[in-house]
Amino acid sequence: LNLCAFCSKVVRTSIARVLTVISQKQRAALREAYKKKSLLPLDLRPKKTRAIRRRLTKHQLSLKTEREKKREKYFPMRKYAIKA
Repeated sequence: LNLCAFCSKVVRTSIARVLTVISQKQRAALREAYKKKSLLPLDLRPKKTRAIRRRLTKHQLSLKTEREKKREKYFPMRKYAIKA
C-alpha cells in the first residue's frame, strides 16, 4: 500500500486552493460585519509600513493653532500691482 499516492502535488494544491477560498470568504464576511463600526480588528487594518502607520493623518496635518489662524487673518498675503 503506497500512502504517498494520497499526498501527491495535485491533492495538496487542490486542498490549498479550497482552504484559500474559505479563508477569503471568512475575511470578506468579517470586513462586511465591521464596515459600520468605529474600530477595526488589527488583522483587518491596512498593514503598510511602521513609519506610515505612525504618521499623522491628513486631517491632523492640516489643523492649525488659534495663533496661526489669527496671524493669517490679520496679516494676509500682500497684493501688488505693477503700473503699465
